[in-house]
Amino acid sequence: MVSFLIRRLLAVLPVLLVVSLLVFFMLRLAPGDPAAVIAGNNATNEDIANIRAHMGLDQPIAVQYVRWLSQVLQGDLGYSYYLSKPVTALVAQRLEPTVSLALGTVLLAVCIAVPLGSLAAWRMGGWLDRGLSAFSVAGFSVPVFVIAYLLIYVFAMQLQWLPVQGYKPLGGAQSQGVWAWLRQLILPWLTLSTVYVALIARITRASVSEALQEDFIRTARAKGLAERTVLVRHALANAAVPIVTVVGIGVALLIGGVVVTETVFAIPGLGSLTVDAVLNRDFPVIQGLVLLFSLSYVLINLLVDSSYVWLDPRIRH
Repeated sequence: MVSFLIRRLLAVLPVLLVVSLLVFFMLRLAPGDPAAVIAGNNATNEDIANIRAHMGLDQPIAVQYVRWLSQVLQGDLGYSYYLSKPVTALVAQRLEPTVSLALGTVLLAVCIAVPLGSLAAWRMGGWLDRGLSAFSVAGFSVPVFVIAYLLIYVFAMQLQWLPVQGYKPLGGAQSQGVWAWLRQLILPWLTLSTVYVALIARITRASVSEALQEDFIRTARAKGLAERTVLVRHALANAAVPIVTVVGIGVALLIGGVVVTETVFAIPGLGSLTVDAVLNRDFPVIQGLVLLFSLSYVLINLLVDSSYVWLDPRIRH
């Protein structure tokens, strides 16, 4: 197990190196000049050239990459061209809203989807199974921003139960308590979890229904075990590997959903920071965020792979 984890951790390094190469060179080859964005519409060519020289953008791309990579290896992601602040400081400022949104979405989706999928498999062909199928199709088909605006219209504008936009920090000097934090995140959680409830519930239903056809389930029922015990301790336990896999995939797909959701609900997280950085051609911020997202994705996959050994002892052999 330890050797497996060491090998996987070592495999992270070339993945991140390739990602850094791709994002760095693609940004430099894309149209647009961050120096022109900073200089403004009334700047002369000389002004833009001076800004490029100050930021080091007049040097060869290979030299720029080596210099940036050496800074990254020292834990320095560079300075924002547009905001003139360290990228690490900007990420630290925006990290709490994104983590709150992502973790809450995953927990809500798992707590709803796994029981729904298990019950649908247990009563296959019933009203719950048909309803779950219809919900899954709708969840995959409707864009996230459409769901967001529908929820805002119903719960924020018509019923006025929840705020429309914004974020209240959970801790710190600006904190207004747990309830204020929850009220701001309920609609974003519901919006973003819709897609993942549909995804996880469908996979759970398929996995549990397949497990219910196995011989050990027939044996468990022949022993007189209660149906709840058969469903939870035998069928669901043996269907855990594909469910955990799709949860890990869902967390990776969550990155794109976070960007849209934070934009709609005006949440000052990493998603909105990414959008602002792209619009302003802020290369260091984009590069740092892509590296951070890639590292998170790789570590989540490592965690999912490691959980297989615990969920299914047969994998150890």
